[in-house]
Amino acid sequence: MAEKRRLVAIMAIDVVGYSRLMGEDEAGTARAVREHRAAAEPIVAGRAGRIVKTMGDGLLLEFPSVVDAVECAIAIQKLMAARNADIPEERRIVYRIGVNLGDVLIEGDDVLGEGVNIAARLEGICEPGAVLISGSAHEHVRGRVAAEFVDLGEKALKNIARPVRVFALGAGAAPPIAPAKPAAGAPRLSLLVLPFANIGGDLEQEYFVDGVTESLTTDLSRIRGSFVIARNTAFTYKGKAVDLKQVGRELNVRYVLEGSVQRGGSRMRVNVQLIDAESGSHLWAERFDKPVADLFDMQDEIVARLANALEAQISAAEARRAEGAQNPDATDLYFQGIAWMNKGATPDNFARAHGFFERALEIDPGNFEAVVGRGFVDAWSGEMFGPVDRLARFASAEADLTKALSLTPGNAAAHAAMGFLCNVTDRAESGIAQFERALALNRNLATAHFGVGLAKYCLGRPEETEAHVREALRLSPHDTSAFIWLAGVGFAQFNLGKDEEAIAWLRRSIETNRNYSVAHFFHAAALAHLGRMEEARAAVESALSFDPGFTIGRRRANPFSSNPAYLKQIERHYAGLRMAGAPE
Repeated sequence: MAEKRRLVAIMAIDVVGYSRLMGEDEAGTARAVREHRAAAEPIVAGRAGRIVKTMGDGLLLEFPSVVDAVECAIAIQKLMAARNADIPEERRIVYRIGVNLGDVLIEGDDVLGEGVNIAARLEGICEPGAVLISGSAHEHVRGRVAAEFVDLGEKALKNIARPVRVFALGAGAAPPIAPAKPAAGAPRLSLLVLPFANIGGDLEQEYFVDGVTESLTTDLSRIRGSFVIARNTAFTYKGKAVDLKQVGRELNVRYVLEGSVQRGGSRMRVNVQLIDAESGSHLWAERFDKPVADLFDMQDEIVARLANALEAQISAAEARRAEGAQNPDATDLYFQGIAWMNKGATPDNFARAHGFFERALEIDPGNFEAVVGRGFVDAWSGEMFGPVDRLARFASAEADLTKALSLTPGNAAAHAAMGFLCNVTDRAESGIAQFERALALNRNLATAHFGVGLAKYCLGRPEETEAHVREALRLSPHDTSAFIWLAGVGFAQFNLGKDEEAIAWLRRSIETNRNYSVAHFFHAAALAHLGRMEEARAAVESALSFDPGFTIGRRRANPFSSNPAYLKQIERHYAGLRMAGAPE
């Protein structure tokens, strides 16, 4: 029989916290789910929808029109808001809804295929009481539905080969619905690393797989404030099919990390997913696909990269939780500050981060993590954005970081931030000592590896810079600070007279973040030394748009370092800027 396919709109609906609700009151929850579903059926029928299948905690529906599907989703969420108005928060039935327009395979009354899977994955990452739609659905409803949608960008969805563009229903289109409370007492930054699955069963690979799980558990335990379930407990789940929500409740954790390892010929593929244990939604996924070399070297690299990425992802998840808090405490505000820092080094992002750290310290002056955060922001802002209060920023950072280190001498992030401050205030030798202390506490701290390279550049040893930066990029290839790491190698290559190499690194830096004026100025000087004057003048114009008060005389009067070897090397920078037309 020939395959039957058609283009339809698919809607996936799920009840938030269903397992918790059933555990507390099975009969009452089942009855409430049935009653809410019956109330929504006329809305579905009125828009020509068809229920494809029902599950205990959800529905799968199809619609001939994606406009009808999206309007139905909005109407259902409005209905649920009204029906929940007088119900205690902990007993509310709250929906997440995902809508996709895609090609599906028809088998009897069932629909199958990626079009269905995308709708289900969108529902899985949706906020409680909200609606997410795919880019394909948005193309057809834009201007045809009386609602605004917010572009969330491309998202990696579990078991979907390519990232999917995702749009969220804008505020006000559907009344906000308070979600059920998370598992009582689950600590912030609490995590279970499940034993990674060994796909293929090769014995040599089994050692590698278990080693990744154990090493990752150890490294994540080094994150300040984290609570990571011990490996002995984690390995009781090895080889078992587990309900992640149930495991989260049993172990009282907020997050679960699961993964798999598969070897094919000469390549090794590692997949990982970070899951919210309360909702079961996927927060983040990553894939490593590498040639098989030394398994222990591979294990070390994968664990290091994962540890860096996961710290940022879990902090972002905690910040999202804090956004909905009616009375955020100092830790909630701290995580929101970290989230703004991690969005990328721009004046606006750092100003917002600084504001959250200030608010955290107003509530709890002893919150040393917020002290470190504020010190870090002041040190980086003072150097990167050339504010008029640059010296005051450095003085404030010095006071904050000195205080933090006196309270918590084992804080790797504080040592790294102090190291950067030493670098930009002409104390590179002290900077190296601070970075080495940070790395002794946390060998995966990518920013500390970069800091050592920058310090050596300041000491007139630019030939040593690149190796340290490459290590930072290996550990955290997508780091939001990578633009300054790339620029650092560009500066070093320029001081070595390697202008072509310098331009390549500086362009990568500028493409990553255009806000760093120093990268533009070095780019201009390198182009000028190669005789590419038109490009050099254009680069100076770009640089001056970010730092309009710049002059060669001002830069010469305030060099990055007073080291004699550095001062000799940097003379060609001033010469190049002069050739490129920078103001004297």
